[in-house]
Amino acid sequence: MPNIKQGVKMINYIPKQGKELSKEEIKKLIEENHVKFVRLQFVDINGMVKNLAVPAKQIDKILNNELMLDGSSIKGFRSIETSDMYFYPDRSTFAILPWREKEGKWNVARIICDIHNADGTPFEGCPRCNLKRVIKEAEEMGFVMNIGPEAEFFLFKKDENGFPTTCTHDKADYYDVGPDDKGEDIRAQIVDNLEQLGFEIEASHHEAARGQHEVDFKYADALTAADNIVTFKYAVKASADKFGLHATFMPKPIFGINGSGMHCNISLFDIKKGKNAFYSEDSAYQLSKEALYTIGAILENVKDFTAITNPTVNSYKRLVPGYEAPVYIAWSLANRSALIRVPAKRGNATRVELRSPDASCNPYLVMAVLLTVAMEGIKNQIKPPLQTEENIYDMTAKERKRSHIDSLPGSLNEALALMKKSKIVKKALGEHIFNEFVTAKEIEWDRYRTDVSPWEINEYLEKY
Repeated sequence: MPNIKQGVKMINYIPKQGKELSKEEIKKLIEENHVKFVRLQFVDINGMVKNLAVPAKQIDKILNNELMLDGSSIKGFRSIETSDMYFYPDRSTFAILPWREKEGKWNVARIICDIHNADGTPFEGCPRCNLKRVIKEAEEMGFVMNIGPEAEFFLFKKDENGFPTTCTHDKADYYDVGPDDKGEDIRAQIVDNLEQLGFEIEASHHEAARGQHEVDFKYADALTAADNIVTFKYAVKASADKFGLHATFMPKPIFGINGSGMHCNISLFDIKKGKNAFYSEDSAYQLSKEALYTIGAILENVKDFTAITNPTVNSYKRLVPGYEAPVYIAWSLANRSALIRVPAKRGNATRVELRSPDASCNPYLVMAVLLTVAMEGIKNQIKPPLQTEENIYDMTAKERKRSHIDSLPGSLNEALALMKKSKIVKKALGEHIFNEFVTAKEIEWDRYRTDVSPWEINEYLEKY
């Protein structure tokens, strides 16, 4: 990374995730790195990134929580009668965006914010504030949840007008190398950008489908993991755009090939004992009762929270047999046809992998639900069924029924119907987010239900 360009210093700051900076440190970084704008970033209930760009000269107002937003203009926030809200920046998330450097002249920083009410209290409809509430409840029980996400994405070409197509950037396969894998340079740029944002990157590779990729980064506590997912998606899209490509986390953009998931590797840290609560050397499979209760609770409640982990109409085009996506509600030590898998590593690396989520989700809502479900499992000692060693994809419907293996919801409509009856999901999200999410998704489903698709035109127009 060059130090000087056109006589001006480039970015010379790499944040340490979780380290809160003082106001003076942020001001110094802004001055040393020639930051001209600070983007105050947050998400709506759908997990879409929103931001307010503020001149860096206003940094005192930013850090003193003096900047306001109109909550009535944000999906799932406030009505027009009570719309005044405030940005509360989290100083540990200050970072300089490496792809926003303007030819050595100036830089752009971002800081992730919580949204508070006019009276200064946390807004119950802010997904990040809600997750903090759930995290505090878990800490009172003695646990911190760590999550390592694996978000897959596609790279598509753009047309002559700059709009994305569904023409993949390459036709490579799983773990292929260049020149077949044309994404090597793009992934290298993504990794470089993420490292400048403080990520610890573990690996990157081409995925199973043509044009599909994955970049893996280190696990973190639930709040940091949610922040990281949002930042990761932002960085991937920005990096791809520099190469004239469109990156998408849409779960199933192309019929007939694998979709993109966001497997979540989950573990609990025991605060009092200071160790991974999922590991027990003398227990069966070396899994503690907390690990088994978490598995049991996820399996018992997954149908109710699938609308959160898989929140779009398109999500359910991925969750079908035949494309390596989990469909059947079971768990296993190694069997990748099961919804939950327990990777082989033990000790501090002991974890369970939930394979159903996709990256169209709002990660703050997903983390809140998973943490709430895990705590309910431990409190109520919800035991899982026996693990499934068979390839569930090869089992007949009768064999699955005999083994008591149920299926995930088959559509967003079905998932919403189950969610609306769920007390545990409402507890995880709070009443405001729960109601706003259901309303928004029911509208989305109705728009889909009444739309006339190209498939229908091709199938019926001449026939009838």
